[in-house]
Amino acid sequence: MPEGAPRRVAVTGLGAVSSLGTGARTFAQAIREGRSGVSPIRSFDASGFPYTFAGEVHDFEPERLLRRLRIGEWGRSSLFAASAARLALTDAGIDPGRVSAARAGSAMGTTLGESAVIEALTSQWVHGGLKDLDPALVRQAPAGRIATAVNAELGLTGEAHTIATACSASNYTLGYAYDMVRTGEAEFMISGGADSVNRWEHAGFYRLGALAESVCRPFDTHRSGILTAEGGVALFLEPFEGAVARGARIYAEVLGYGVNCDARHPVAPDPTSIAECIRAAHRNAGVRPEDIDYICAHGTGTPTNDATEVRAVREVFGDELPPISSIKSMIGHTMGAASGFGALICCMALHDGFLPPTANVTETDPALGPGVDCVPGTGRAASPRIVQNHGFAFGGNNAITILGRAA
Repeated sequence: MPEGAPRRVAVTGLGAVSSLGTGARTFAQAIREGRSGVSPIRSFDASGFPYTFAGEVHDFEPERLLRRLRIGEWGRSSLFAASAARLALTDAGIDPGRVSAARAGSAMGTTLGESAVIEALTSQWVHGGLKDLDPALVRQAPAGRIATAVNAELGLTGEAHTIATACSASNYTLGYAYDMVRTGEAEFMISGGADSVNRWEHAGFYRLGALAESVCRPFDTHRSGILTAEGGVALFLEPFEGAVARGARIYAEVLGYGVNCDARHPVAPDPTSIAECIRAAHRNAGVRPEDIDYICAHGTGTPTNDATEVRAVREVFGDELPPISSIKSMIGHTMGAASGFGALICCMALHDGFLPPTANVTETDPALGPGVDCVPGTGRAASPRIVQNHGFAFGGNNAITILGRAA
């Protein structure tokens, strides 16, 4: 490679802490089978809500995964992030000492930061005033600690960058980490995201009228909304040539990304802006619409989001739509981690040869137009070469990543 030329970037490690289990392979197998990670809420008293289901991570035991962090000093979102990162580093099969000695850092996405910590502090403030705030909880509250936890757990000395562009945040981090490795500013990067289920988030989406009662049905005629969810996800990125040289398993190559913000409406997505973001991602990755074999949709299951997303895809692809599915049908909406889980399942789909499904679909909404293949039910054997991963967020923050099969 000529000196100074951009490097190819490989994904060689994956980590997941989810409502469908811990570890990338456990998560991917559950997705392929169309299993649900949704259950009655346990993390707070939901008895006052008419809707009481979420995608919670039950039996989370960070002490079994983490080696460096003192568990009691970190909030739940940070522990999700650090645990997923540790899993990704282990999965990459690389000497941890080599990584910690190199130019290596993390970029982690979030929507709500340490939401459970903030909720606890708010309760203390309401009931006892500022003087009753627990100093230990105050130290856990900053959202920036989510990426800091990753660096502290893995001994990384590069930057620890938390990106809070809400539900598209993990795609932003993947694009950012890709640029860091591609340009040589970093030798290794961890990308991903983390968020936690909490009472005020659940209440907020209920008040918005965006919450489903118990089942998320993206693209279905009877879809009614999202289910709140939580978890942590991480991808380990390194130079492609270095990965080949060390004999690493390469799940996928990051080909490029696109980001934009239409800033048009606080909550309503804009199809024209999303379509332009898709085109920007294609240009950056050097691909054409006809090259895309699968789209991992944002696919929240709200009537507006799904219709807008399909409309935007049609603006770019015409009526020749690639298969498009939503894993939120199984794990719910993990907020800032959502497009990170999408990226992870895209990597597994490319490596193992399948299309992830949309569960809970009984009738694809005919109003979405002809040719919408949402891979209903369970996963489908396939050989995708290039896939497209969507992340959209309140405020019009759009992020699209493109990944390809290692070759």
